[in-house]
Amino acid sequence: MRFLVVSDEDIKSGVVTDKYFIWTEKVLKAKNVNPLVVAEITTSKWGVFAGLNDVLELMKGIPIDLYAIPEGCIYYPHEPVMTIVGRYLDFARFETSLLGFICQASGVATQAFRFKLAAENKKIYSFGTRRMHPALAAVIERAAYIGGVDGVSNFAAEKYIGLTSMGTMPHALIISFGDQVKAWRAFDEVVDENVPRTMLVDTYYDEKTEAILAVENVGRVNGVRLDTPSSRRGNFRKIVEEVRWELNIRGRKDVRIVVSGGLGLEDVINLRDLVDAFGVGTSIAGAKPVDFALDIVEREGKFVAKRGKRGGMKQIYRDWNTLEDEVRLFNDEPPEDKEPLVQKYIENGEVIKESDMEKARGLVLKQMEIVRKIGADKFLNS
Repeated sequence: MRFLVVSDEDIKSGVVTDKYFIWTEKVLKAKNVNPLVVAEITTSKWGVFAGLNDVLELMKGIPIDLYAIPEGCIYYPHEPVMTIVGRYLDFARFETSLLGFICQASGVATQAFRFKLAAENKKIYSFGTRRMHPALAAVIERAAYIGGVDGVSNFAAEKYIGLTSMGTMPHALIISFGDQVKAWRAFDEVVDENVPRTMLVDTYYDEKTEAILAVENVGRVNGVRLDTPSSRRGNFRKIVEEVRWELNIRGRKDVRIVVSGGLGLEDVINLRDLVDAFGVGTSIAGAKPVDFALDIVEREGKFVAKRGKRGGMKQIYRDWNTLEDEVRLFNDEPPEDKEPLVQKYIENGEVIKESDMEKARGLVLKQMEIVRKIGADKFLNS
């Protein structure tokens, strides 16, 4: 038995492709047509670029040159995030997988960026891999981490991308004991000392009652988590305010409040003054993929872009004080006081520059600080 997961070998060999590329190959080979082209990948909205690591693995060994903006870089509409230079038949059938790698990863990274931006100085955790195919767990957590989340919950992240996973406790633990206090105490006694004691406080009683039970009956409580389902929330802010009040009057201002369960961007904005951390699930892990498209913009040195696209190989120049970009033809004179973003990663099939997850995350956090200075609204609302 095998899970219904396409193998690495089938992705690398080009089996994972849309059928019309198979017909295209057949026609071009039959007519001995294989032009030298420049193909670029663009989209019509802003976002955070991710997934380049998998693209480099896919395209390694194929006789093309590949250029891209760095992972973690904010891009804007119609800017090329990636450019391929080579004979079309050498890479045609890989378009499907290439786009899939960056469309999903960039969608997750962009949404993670928006949530972290909205949370200001509060924590955002990625709790949503259970909503997606398990084969994608490492992809999702890597993209979310690049996008700015403060922690990821899937244990597989430790093996596949070297991130220490984190979490609290499920309702199943409490139900297995049949008693909240017994479950909380057992967790405190058994789990490694370095793990924060964040007690789930909404299993059988209301959140305020269980939060009080926790701090009055367990030796160590670092936080309480409210995973209240939307069907029972009522005015969720009032519930959180009650919990905070009751903890404070008992001298437990040190106890953090963590909320989770179907959170959207508006929830984070509305609760960030009260809540210390947000466990975000589907909104990040199930982010809408970015609609990247690959288009030929040069053929044998001539500009040939289709309607709606802009001809010619391009370079992007950025002012890092304002995050404003200028796009020019690749070999045109560069503007003053702006840095080029597009870099070569593959030369004639050889990877000459790798993509680093930590550097990508660092770039995201750098841009996030700039966005906060210049105004976050357009990034939160679009």
